[in-house]
Amino acid sequence: MPIVVVLLLVANLTFFVYARFDDANSGEPDRLQQQIQPDKIKLLTPPQVAALGPAKMAALADVCIEWGPFSDVERVKAVADLESLQLGRLLSARRADIDNVYWVSLGPFATKALADQRGAELRAQGIADVSAIDMGRGQFAVSLGMFRTDLAARARAESLSRQGVGLARVEARGKPMSQTMLVVRDPQQSVMARFKELQLQYSGSDLKVGACPTAS
Repeated sequence: MPIVVVLLLVANLTFFVYARFDDANSGEPDRLQQQIQPDKIKLLTPPQVAALGPAKMAALADVCIEWGPFSDVERVKAVADLESLQLGRLLSARRADIDNVYWVSLGPFATKALADQRGAELRAQGIADVSAIDMGRGQFAVSLGMFRTDLAARARAESLSRQGVGLARVEARGKPMSQTMLVVRDPQQSVMARFKELQLQYSGSDLKVGACPTAS
């Protein structure tokens, strides 16, 4: 047998024995380090989580659905609409400063009494999210909702017009508006379905699925 072949056999045998010995003596952390492939780990964005579908999404840990934003009047009604789900501690609320808010209103009125009277008339017509607002300088308005987009605000004004409520104004508010987001942890499929139904009843509200907000 040529000497070169013999040397190659010895070299390969030595490498094999060394590799086996090194693997046998490596600890569990070393083996885990070899098994994990960081480049193949992917973090899902909220849209990607939502795309998983309700069943898969509900199986993930620390996943929340956020619904809103709501004014104080809307929040009370929205929470009441969720009572049948019996969410208990899974349901919470957080305040959020919303920029670029579009406001739908009636007015101005010379006194708060007049604004309150008009608001009562609207509620008697079945109009929701109605409240009297002090605009300063001795003027008052009837607020008919705050919305994230001009389109949603104008849709609200058009809906009010069809209900016989004319002269509703839509205007952008330059200052951030503090409103409420409703948060549900680990939503099940039935909860997701109910939220999607309710969203259609609250103009300007959004549903967001993703990591649960951290406690402040």
